[in-house]
Amino acid sequence: MAVKDIRLFGDPVLRTPADPVVDFDKELARLVADLTDTMRDAPGAGLAAPQIGVGLRVFTWWVDGALGHLCNPVLELSSERQDGEEGCLSFPGIYVDTPRALRVVATGQDMHGEPVTIEGSELLARCIQHETDHLDGILFIDRLDREMRRTAMKAIREAEWAGGAKPVIKVSPHATFGKGM
Repeated sequence: MAVKDIRLFGDPVLRTPADPVVDFDKELARLVADLTDTMRDAPGAGLAAPQIGVGLRVFTWWVDGALGHLCNPVLELSSERQDGEEGCLSFPGIYVDTPRALRVVATGQDMHGEPVTIEGSELLARCIQHETDHLDGILFIDRLDREMRRTAMKAIREAEWAGGAKPVIKVSPHATFGKGM
C-alpha cells in the first residue's frame, strides 16, 4: 500500500490512548497494509497505528520472520520478567535496557474481526507489550527507573531529530516490576 511518516517523540498522538477498532472493513485492511509497509521499510519489529498518526487500537509485528497484526489487544503477562535492549521507531537511534514480562498471551481480532490469540516469549513478548503500550499512550521510556530515564532523556535531547514538545511522563497501567514511577 504505502509507506507513511512515523511520528516522533513529542508528537501528542503518541501520548493519546487509541480508540477500539469497531469497523473491520477495507479501510482497516489498508491501515494494516500501510503499517506493515512502513514497519518493514523502517525497518522495525513492530509498529502501532498511533505512530503513523491513526488513533486506533491496531499494531503490526515482524519478529523472527513472522509477520502479523492485532486489533484491540488484551494482554495476560507472565510474572517472570526479562531485561533487554529496546528501541522504538518513534525514537530513532535510542536503545535502552527496558524491563518487560518474559511471556505474553494476547487476545484480540484480526483485520476481518475474527478472534485471535497470540502467545509469545522473549522478543515477540517484548514487541507485543511495546506496541500495546503505544495504544495506551505509554512509551517505553515510561518503564525505566529514574536513573535510566534521565540517561534516555539526555540521549533524546541530544538526538538530531529532537526538539518537539516537552514530554509528559505517564504511569503505566501495566505491571512495571517496580521500575515505574
